[in-house]
Amino acid sequence: MTVGVALNPIDPTNQIDASVQLAKEAAAAGLRSAWFGQTFGADSPQLAAIVGREVPELQVGTSAIPVFGRHPLVVSSQAQTAQAATHGRYHLGLALGTKLLTETGFGIPFERPVARLREFLTAVRQLTETGSADYHGELVTATTPIPARVPGAESGVPLLVAAMGPQALRASGELADGILPYLAGPRALGEHIVPALTAAAEAAGRPAPRIVALVHGVVTDDVDAVRSTFTESLAFYEQIPSYARVIGLSGGRRAVDVAVIGDEKKVAAEVRRYRDAGATEVVFSGTEVTGAADRRRTWELLGELAG
Repeated sequence: MTVGVALNPIDPTNQIDASVQLAKEAAAAGLRSAWFGQTFGADSPQLAAIVGREVPELQVGTSAIPVFGRHPLVVSSQAQTAQAATHGRYHLGLALGTKLLTETGFGIPFERPVARLREFLTAVRQLTETGSADYHGELVTATTPIPARVPGAESGVPLLVAAMGPQALRASGELADGILPYLAGPRALGEHIVPALTAAAEAAGRPAPRIVALVHGVVTDDVDAVRSTFTESLAFYEQIPSYARVIGLSGGRRAVDVAVIGDEKKVAAEVRRYRDAGATEVVFSGTEVTGAADRRRTWELLGELAG
């Protein structure tokens, strides 16, 4: 099992510069990967490409780009460019997104998300693996009248999906290389997510899938303060049915209930629980919430676990 972190600089003067600096610290701590979220701000494939080129010790990835409001041709170009820039260390994470952000931000209906995900994955895999596509789906069309290969990205791009529901897991097992579950505790992983994903991959004749578990957590002595901060910052996810479902399957009531907060012994034990539940990789998010000291303390422990 490898261990990484999601990088999210707090109030940076320049997000790119700050992300590169944090990535250097993560690599020095012994961590293996750095991941970047995608909202309406920085372009995550570009950010991953820059960081991966500046810090060659790290694998880099996006977690995750919503398929609504994007096109496979554009995402493939971004992903292949990042893969060439990092010499094969880039991982493309895709997501269904949410109704609220899709309809409010892009002004397009959030309809048939899993069907769109299936078609998007099919088209983007053709593009990233062959540099061409001739795909005509019901919701997505992607053709290449001129080549779409980026020299230097010949190894292809690993495709991961932020999937947790039954239909999305089935699509991911059949069409992707793995998943990026978030706010899914060990119980949900071991009893529901990993078995469903593995069964779908086996039925499709695909290799054992990667399970890159994104965990909100921090090593700290001030557990109450961190819990209070996480309770507020994670409350948004409780409004989204897919997250509310997986939090419940994990044995929680609030999103903060699946966060990992405590001293080194407690956090190490929780990381082992994720491994035992089937996670092939663990990525910690939110490590910056109580400042640099706790972040460094968290990364030091995670680096030891990664080793």
